[in-house]
Amino acid sequence: MRLALKVDVDTYRGTREGVPRLIRILEAQRAGATFLFSLGPDHTGWAVRRVFRRGFLGKVARTSVLEHYGLRTLLYGTLLPGPDIGARCGAELKSARAAGFETGIHCWDHVKWQDGVARAGADWTRAEMRRAFARYADVFGEPARVHGAAGWQMNAYAYAAERELGAEYASDTRGRSPFVPALEGGAPGVPQLPTTLPTLDELIGVDGATPDDAVARLLDLSREAPPQGHIYTLHAELEGGRLQPQFGRLLEGWRALGYELVSMRELLAALDPAALPRCRVLEGSVPGRSGTLALQGGAA
Repeated sequence: MRLALKVDVDTYRGTREGVPRLIRILEAQRAGATFLFSLGPDHTGWAVRRVFRRGFLGKVARTSVLEHYGLRTLLYGTLLPGPDIGARCGAELKSARAAGFETGIHCWDHVKWQDGVARAGADWTRAEMRRAFARYADVFGEPARVHGAAGWQMNAYAYAAERELGAEYASDTRGRSPFVPALEGGAPGVPQLPTTLPTLDELIGVDGATPDDAVARLLDLSREAPPQGHIYTLHAELEGGRLQPQFGRLLEGWRALGYELVSMRELLAALDPAALPRCRVLEGSVPGRSGTLALQGGAA
């Protein structure tokens, strides 16, 4: 049984502090992982505009956003200028690769993408993605081969741009198993490895669940492995911050269940891309997370 770990790095603080901590934890557990980086400015403070989104205030209250992200991060883009992550954190970005982990692209500007891509046109979408792919190549000296969208937010132009920009696969969606997205006009997107398990912050606080309760729930949901494996998304700001103890227990629990903890690339290598089903991508909700996300739909 295999379980791939996908690390979303959303913020400047998560890059500077969370990434080194996670590298140490993963190395100690001999676990593989894929780090996906935000590569442009950190405008986390702009997220205050989500206050009117259904479920947003409830999630903020449940997951102690100030505690996990810190006041300074929550002011970036409003009272404080947003630091350019890729320009200022090259050493941290490259440290994940140097430690043997797969790296790829999360986005250029996390909040701008998460809040804007659903309504964006082709030019806006491609411009944001080109910035991220160009910055990745500048930092790592080679093109990115994997993309995982911020907030699981996508549009039809983004799926097409992934192939145009050289991505070999992506993890932009929530779903049940690997698939190829069916695009308008019949062209296929690059293979998708969707997140198959809930995240810790989607479970904490629900019906009074503590972080330790959330760990127990995740391990229970993991007892039956899909034939092609699970994909779990963690965040540098959470599991690389105050939830480090819970993440360590998760890794130990998955090991006890018989899982090999791998990167998404390792999971992909065990698949036959030609045999993957072609599925529609739908907009829908996920318990514990506000707004709508890109979800794996039925066969196309």
